[in-house]
Amino acid sequence: MGLFSFVCFLFVSFLFRFSLVLLSVHSFGRDQGTAHAATFTFVNRCGYTVWPGVLSNAGNPSLGTTGFELPPGGSRAFLAPTGWSGRFWGRTGCTFDGSSGGGACATGDCGSGQVECNGAGAAPPATLAEFTLSGSGGQDFYDVSLVDGYNLPMVVETSGGSGGCAATGCAADLNGRCPAELRTGNTGACRSACEAFGSPEYCCSGVYANPSTCQPSVYSQMFKSACPRAYSYAFDDPTSTFTCAGADYLVSFCPSSVGSLKSSQDLTPATAGTTAAATTTPRTTTEGSGVMLENDAWLASLATGSATTRSTAPLLHHAALLVLATALATLLPATSSLAL
Repeated sequence: MGLFSFVCFLFVSFLFRFSLVLLSVHSFGRDQGTAHAATFTFVNRCGYTVWPGVLSNAGNPSLGTTGFELPPGGSRAFLAPTGWSGRFWGRTGCTFDGSSGGGACATGDCGSGQVECNGAGAAPPATLAEFTLSGSGGQDFYDVSLVDGYNLPMVVETSGGSGGCAATGCAADLNGRCPAELRTGNTGACRSACEAFGSPEYCCSGVYANPSTCQPSVYSQMFKSACPRAYSYAFDDPTSTFTCAGADYLVSFCPSSVGSLKSSQDLTPATAGTTAAATTTPRTTTEGSGVMLENDAWLASLATGSATTRSTAPLLHHAALLVLATALATLLPATSSLAL
């Protein structure tokens, strides 16, 4: 072999080895790209500014921010690593003083006094979106929760991915239908029954800390009726937790409409089947209903068709008198004719 041929051989060998290295690097990079479990994109469709809060669960890395401003029509995206878990929520009515750190939000406030929440969570009531990426079986688990109350509409939709990958959330305006006993005044939020009353049967605590004893209350059923796919109370897992593999996620505040959320008929929850929990003895129950109702909260019960006799008796009394008067007015002319 001549010198020229030998040099050519070495050069070709070098190119071949270098190509293998490039292919390995490319393959490694692609695998690493897969390891980045999801891209979260936040979109504000509200007519007002929303300040999303971000809370990573203990032991999870930060997504680069713990809170940010999102003006009407604005959007922002973040990349989350494999195995990340945490929650998002929207803060409203915020004012921040960058120099003093004395800011606050009307709803969803995290108490930091700043745009960044710095590891603090939302003060209830607040609508929450919760995620665990690449969990059991490589699936992402996600839900939208009203367990801590409600402050604004929020919907989670998937992009790509495989499996159920259903949209979930609460697109309804629950503030407009919030019972008086759950309202927070002029802040524009609706408390959960647990937050409003603090009793174990509403909070699923103490002897009620399991699905067989903690029953849905009339309040959680009102939430569930308006938002069938959202968590309405602590043990609402069968119809409220969803899974997807390899997806990106769109989190929308005040979505204009998401028709698939108006019905729970096509749900694909993470837990198949629903087991009926045993009936417990609540503080106050409507006869034969099996749902809890806070004492004297007759407005909420009337709205759900389960008002107590004590509260509706005056209405029934007046209605009976009206019917009787109408009947007499109808019969009197007929009686007079017979007499003639």
